[in-house]
Amino acid sequence: MSIRKTCPSFIFFALLLSSSCSGQSALIPQGASDSVTMPRDSAPQISEYVVNVFEDSKGRLWFSTNGNGVARYDPSASLMKGEKALTYFSVEEGLVGSTVTGIAEDKEGNLWFGSHSGLSKFDGKTFTNYTTKDGINHERVSQVFIDKDGALWVGTWGGVCRFNGTTFTDFPLPVPDVIVPPYQATTNWVTDIMQDRKGNIWFGRSGYGACSYDPATGKFTQFTKKDGLSSDCVQAIMEDTQGNIWFGFRVAENDYPDADKRKGIGGVSRYDGRSFITFPEMKDLHATDVYTIYQTRDGNIWIGATRIGVYRYDGMEFSLIDRTDRMDLTYGFGLQAALEDRKGTLWFGMSGGLFRLRQSSIVNVTQNGPWH
Repeated sequence: MSIRKTCPSFIFFALLLSSSCSGQSALIPQGASDSVTMPRDSAPQISEYVVNVFEDSKGRLWFSTNGNGVARYDPSASLMKGEKALTYFSVEEGLVGSTVTGIAEDKEGNLWFGSHSGLSKFDGKTFTNYTTKDGINHERVSQVFIDKDGALWVGTWGGVCRFNGTTFTDFPLPVPDVIVPPYQATTNWVTDIMQDRKGNIWFGRSGYGACSYDPATGKFTQFTKKDGLSSDCVQAIMEDTQGNIWFGFRVAENDYPDADKRKGIGGVSRYDGRSFITFPEMKDLHATDVYTIYQTRDGNIWIGATRIGVYRYDGMEFSLIDRTDRMDLTYGFGLQAALEDRKGTLWFGMSGGLFRLRQSSIVNVTQNGPWH
């Protein structure tokens, strides 16, 4: 399994709601020099929505999209005459669906793609597809994750199942003691799966908070707002280098039928194993949806704040990197994935396309690059 696995986020649900959510203005820190630049040319985007960024064991980058299947960028091919550096795989090539939500690589080098139409395994030549007919509990897959023992976990809009190489087995999660509003119908949606350094496997859930599972004991530990989460709609889970668990939330009130009541708490929480810390002083962040939290090797934590921008947290302060018209106005800005590759380049999958960090700026990467 490649260790360069992003913790993908799933923002499509929020995009459906974005037309009714009030926009929020960004608060740019005094003296901030970070910026985002967007070429004003006609170069085609990788996709209008890049949902996931993944680096495989061979150093190739994969970008899952909403509607364009998955794109693969091969740095070595870009140096070889006659080889295509950027290749797309979709239904025509054998992929089970064109909306791809998750990517993982197993110990044999097979790549697994979750989509809105089921699950695909790619051995480098052919695709093998799995749907509910093969035992998956829901064809709308939201997450694929391979744990330290090599087991494949599939998160869907119907819960979780495990694959042992032959069969899929449903893996029931505990139902917490929470009051779910009648207008919220996402509680079976497993939004994220992560394994911490102790071996515990964490599941994010949209309406049921989060829970951790200890494979050694079979014990579940449940976390909801009653325990300190900012919201029971958990969208992202990440463990930092200090062993803290970070949670990103969706504002649950965004589901409310009355648009005037779609205001609540989202943002992030940090759990040190004993208590939760939220950041209410970061008002814009605290009141918006967070679908991606990612830590780079330098220790910085990158947080996507929907309709606001990308925050960078250095352990002491939050810095907001500016937005672009493309991300903010046209696409309702959303950071959906982040990945630092083996060369140290930081990639962002966003509503609006693919971006990368270049020095102190975030630049758009089209099909024509810039790749280096």
